[in-house]
Amino acid sequence: MAYEALAASYDRLTQDIPYEDLLKFYKTIWQLYDKTPESALDLACGTGSLSVLLAGEGLSVLGVDASEEMLTEAYDKASGLDNPPYFIRQRMQRLRLPQPVDFAVCCLDGINYLTDPADCRETMKRVYKSLNPGGLFVFDINSACKLRGLDGQIFLDEDDEVYCVWRADFDEESRICSYGMDVFQRRGRLWQRSQELHREYAYTEDELIAWLAEAGFTHIRSFGDRSVETPGENEQRIFFAAEKP
Repeated sequence: MAYEALAASYDRLTQDIPYEDLLKFYKTIWQLYDKTPESALDLACGTGSLSVLLAGEGLSVLGVDASEEMLTEAYDKASGLDNPPYFIRQRMQRLRLPQPVDFAVCCLDGINYLTDPADCRETMKRVYKSLNPGGLFVFDINSACKLRGLDGQIFLDEDDEVYCVWRADFDEESRICSYGMDVFQRRGRLWQRSQELHREYAYTEDELIAWLAEAGFTHIRSFGDRSVETPGENEQRIFFAAEKP
């Protein structure tokens, strides 16, 4: 299962993720759509880094993730805040909120983790139902171009307390990129080894736009990586924005 062993070390291994820049880009999209949200859903929130930033903007934030281990890290990160996010465990395709929100976001290719297109379509519909009228949904994906390019690649992340090696394999028939991870975490004088498998589906831009429209969204737009320009031919990360009328 993904993010069980990795959860405790996730933030240490991902210090290069530009959460502040992501928030700045979301604000740019809010301006493009003339939105001033007061509440937000952080879908596939992980350890809650973006949830905390959104809460820091004064929004009422609900963080949702399928991993109990990641949510434990998120809860600890948010404890003591004046305006803490509220975290719940749900799968995206089973999303059901206690009340609708003004803004929904799914960052860092969370949508790619839906390896069954039927689950992706269902998630679009559930996010739509979870938004107030006029609400905005923003998400990003690893492009099919990027996932294909990862095939056969080996990567290494490390610091003094954790060592992670991962290998990527892309299957053209299934359109799934699999990441086999070996995680070594320091436990006193010893190292504990764990293994995880992460899988991402290579969605196309046209597919996602069609499913957003099918769910009822309008004013659907796609963007390059943190850019208001349309995605380039070999764009590695594509952002989407869609409005609930």
